[in-house]
Amino acid sequence: FWLKPVVWCGLQRTCSLGLGTSSNMQNDEGKYVDLYLPRKCSATNRLIPAKEHAAVQLNVGQVDENGVYTGDFYTFALAGFIRNRGESDACLNRLLYEKSLLTFSK
Repeated sequence: FWLKPVVWCGLQRTCSLGLGTSSNMQNDEGKYVDLYLPRKCSATNRLIPAKEHAAVQLNVGQVDENGVYTGDFYTFALAGFIRNRGESDACLNRLLYEKSLLTFSK
């Protein structure tokens, strides 16, 4: 087999040009890493498949008392299952309340 190193986005992959291919990815430090990390729905903890096009991911930014963005944010992922049932608004309200980003007091 002929081995050819390929560098892409800071990752190095060794591909064999023969019958099989190597699926091991190494970063610049030599550690093995995966290219795809599956997301989990923040409301149901279900895995979100790579081909699910109905899922959304929201980044909610933190602001200071003057309303200026601080650079910190919380990431929420909602699966298409929740969105199809029409429960994404209620689930997002619950998640924001659990992070103390939303209050229901008057």
